[in-house]
Amino acid sequence: MSADLDLVRRLAAAAPLAVVATARPDGTVHASLVSAGVLDDPLSAQPVVGMVVGGATRKLELLRTSRHATAVFRNGWEWVSVEGPVRLVGPDDRVEGLDDAALPGLLRRIFSAAGGTHDNWAEYDRVMVEQRRTAVLIEPARLLGNG
Repeated sequence: MSADLDLVRRLAAAAPLAVVATARPDGTVHASLVSAGVLDDPLSAQPVVGMVVGGATRKLELLRTSRHATAVFRNGWEWVSVEGPVRLVGPDDRVEGLDDAALPGLLRRIFSAAGGTHDNWAEYDRVMVEQRRTAVLIEPARLLGNG
């Protein structure tokens, strides 16, 4: 799986926007565009796909219910999808083994893995708290692609 995630890393570095999809309760698909990248899981240290989502979004509500997501990365005609269970880490999604003080660093690592940079990390942290941002970590259970 590690070699396959190298493709995800390469595509995310070239174009860090991914389409993330999860299921609605009626079985239809909810999909949206997010900034995402590959980083090490803060608990297992295994590579995961990470994204940061707003605390009041429909996407987060659906991820809390389905506990599963697929992220699709592409650059030109090359693409790869990463599918698997999700772990949510945020102000309303506490995780045993991670205290509240770990969240700002995790959100920063995800933002950076998705190609983001910031001139004022204290301001970034303040906005993340204000918007109740949550880390979404997809454990790669299945990868598909043409790369």
